[in-house]
Amino acid sequence: MPEITLLGTGSPIPDPNRAGPSTLVRADGQVFLVDCGRGVLQRAAAVGVGAGGLSALLLTHLHSDHIAELGDVLITRWVTNFAPDPEPLPIIGPPGTAEVVEATLKAFGHDIGYRIAHHDDLTAPPPQDVRECTEGTVWHRDGVTIRVAPTDHRPVAPTIGFRIESGGASVVLAGDTVPCDSLDELAAGADALVHTVIRKDIVTHSPQQRIKDICDYHSSVQEAAATANRAGVATLVMTHYVPAIVPGQEEQWRALAATEFGGHIELGDDLHRVEVHARH
Repeated sequence: MPEITLLGTGSPIPDPNRAGPSTLVRADGQVFLVDCGRGVLQRAAAVGVGAGGLSALLLTHLHSDHIAELGDVLITRWVTNFAPDPEPLPIIGPPGTAEVVEATLKAFGHDIGYRIAHHDDLTAPPPQDVRECTEGTVWHRDGVTIRVAPTDHRPVAPTIGFRIESGGASVVLAGDTVPCDSLDELAAGADALVHTVIRKDIVTHSPQQRIKDICDYHSSVQEAAATANRAGVATLVMTHYVPAIVPGQEEQWRALAATEFGGHIELGDDLHRVEVHARH
């Protein structure tokens, strides 16, 4: 049965209690890191997962808060993998991902050169296998299948969501998006939907237009819940809270979601875990 861990539930605004957007999905012995916001490897270490233990890195889109730790993931996996011929890290993301990975490795070029010069067993830069996609099946091995579909976070484009299926159970990770038909189709009948959420009722009152602007390309709590309802999912897992949830106000967020969705609702701080069971 798949297990979801919200590694980072924060936003682009640094928060001492919330790492950047990132979700860990463990299924059939495989470990998938979905997005890699700031502090992700520290959060992963807290649940016993290191960069070397990742089966694949899945990127929903290329906004800075979702890829802030890409360099750390690439370099740390490289220097902590002691296999003589390490397997490349599969990185699956939208078009543009290969360019970002290449640029990241170039930015760390001095570091990579230093380490190769110092360690006899490091003879080549970090190996990676980048696959760019917008729809279709992108992973099918050892009991786990992953499918991708477009989402709508324009002008950020293209953006994608992931559906991970294992042992008859399914987890969908929406990333940042407004409601759209393609996400409804990807999430149809899923056992869990992990969806980013913002409180538009709060954000719209910001004195800064730049802050108000985020309302037109993110889903509100109610919109995410309505997506879950249309798709007929069993559990809605909310994350990437904007603004950050004030301690004691969790039930307020849950109540807003419940106005649109009658299923199970999960929300929590970093490291919140959700076991996903297949419906029979």
